[in-house]
Amino acid sequence: MDNYFEKLALFNKCVSEGSFKNFSDGNHTFEELYHHRAILSSVVFNMFKAVAWKSKRHHDEEKEPMYDDMFIVGIQTPKGQATYHYHLDCWDLFDVTELTNAPEWDGHTPDQTIERIASLNDIINGNQ
Repeated sequence: MDNYFEKLALFNKCVSEGSFKNFSDGNHTFEELYHHRAILSSVVFNMFKAVAWKSKRHHDEEKEPMYDDMFIVGIQTPKGQATYHYHLDCWDLFDVTELTNAPEWDGHTPDQTIERIASLNDIINGNQ
């Protein structure tokens, strides 16, 4: 039970500081998991660099400016577009085409992003 209260105290501290990067599930911090996601997605996007891109600007920068110190990276999959935002310190992980502005967002959700990236397995397995 002590562990529960320690985690609750850390959660409350993260909320008050506005940062969850050091909050942990007991195995990994959010910051570690974010870094893992960046590395894993860079491997996938770099494997499919002919259909992947990165940009420091959204499609319509006036209506939707980019988040501070962030960029967007995307890939066109058999099921549609998939994108992630990352901090600029991850920029060089992605050896893909740099665009002045990102393609227009097609409205995909986080669940669709995972489904679309998973559809790349069909290409790898020769089912496409």
